[in-house]
Amino acid sequence: MTKPVIEVSKFLSYILRHEPDAIGIELDPEGWANIEELIANSDVPLTRGLLNEVVANSDKRRFSISADGLFIRANQGHSIVVDLGLEPRQPPELLFHGTATRFLDQIITQGLLPQSRQYVHLSDDKATATKVGQRHGTPIILTIPALQMHGLGHQFFQARNGVWLTTEIEPQYLQMSSDDSAIT
Repeated sequence: MTKPVIEVSKFLSYILRHEPDAIGIELDPEGWANIEELIANSDVPLTRGLLNEVVANSDKRRFSISADGLFIRANQGHSIVVDLGLEPRQPPELLFHGTATRFLDQIITQGLLPQSRQYVHLSDDKATATKVGQRHGTPIILTIPALQMHGLGHQFFQARNGVWLTTEIEPQYLQMSSDDSAIT
């Protein structure tokens, strides 16, 4: 991605997931922002063409444009409360969470909590989880028996970009992926 595309992607992540007030816009209850208002209030160089390029070419598919082309929202990762309209889904047998080893002691004690986000984020492959974990330090991959948890009543959701979401993962469900031994 080019520097302007990366800059716009970071800007959109910040505004649409965390701080729409930073540029004086409001999101509707489902997290949608008016594109014209977003462009007008943007503090980075933003055009409709650049916005469309970010949405279309983002490898993480972080954003969606509404069917009528008037609104944009983040697909997941919000620290503000939005209703993405996600319905509970049956997850695959296993899901993965990438984190840094420095967080492991806290996770062993408390489980996976959304922290400042609405949901805990999970992926359906170890490679993606590893990339996520690397952003925060030395990565460690946790394996979650999602289908088993689902059978016990835990709800899982899948965002438009494929990221799996849930409200929390208790410590007893966490396993380290390297040898599949329980961490508790």
